[in-house]
Amino acid sequence: MTVAERGARLVLYTREHCGLCDELMAELAPWLSARSLALDVRDVDADPVTRRRFGLKVPVLTVDGVLACYGHLDLAAVERLLDS
Repeated sequence: MTVAERGARLVLYTREHCGLCDELMAELAPWLSARSLALDVRDVDADPVTRRRFGLKVPVLTVDGVLACYGHLDLAAVERLLDS
């Protein structure tokens, strides 16, 4: 079963005017497209709990609710979580 068939949920927490967030999303986009995966992008400041949890770490990428990477894209970590 592929990751897309399994329904893995990738969430990227960002904030407005975040250069690192834009950079991570640009790096991630072709990888997602090649694997037919969707990405749920959320504003970290929209929810007080999320802001306390991730506020200084954005961008933050989670896979099925598990922290995959923050600050910079770590595709090896993302793929490990997707394969688990």
